[in-house]
Amino acid sequence: MILVDTSVWISYFRGTDRQLSARMHGLLDEDQIALAIPVKIEILGGSPSRESARLRSVLEALPVFYPSRHTWELMEGWIERAVDRGERFGVADLLIAALAAERGALLWSLDREFARMQKLRFVRLYRPS
Repeated sequence: MILVDTSVWISYFRGTDRQLSARMHGLLDEDQIALAIPVKIEILGGSPSRESARLRSVLEALPVFYPSRHTWELMEGWIERAVDRGERFGVADLLIAALAAERGALLWSLDREFARMQKLRFVRLYRPS
């Protein structure tokens, strides 16, 4: 399972990167894509109202990961480890990473924060070939 971050979805919907779009199509066809609830909310909240119904329809077809108490506890532990190593992360990014880690999913993102999290072994990133 691959949890896709907002940055990848934006690129996919804009159609600016043909390789990324082709890879997303393939993964969607293979039912390999999942959403973290913060990503779903970011996409729906940032989309133009004229595209809202289409986006909602597309996103409703995907599995959505929701946080549990364990998710928040995992994030708390990560914060301590990150601070000890001089790193800081936003709550939304930590939540997305924790949801992926809990489910053993790879995370596909274009944001550098997640690469820093991978170095701390918080998350495993998906790298399309």
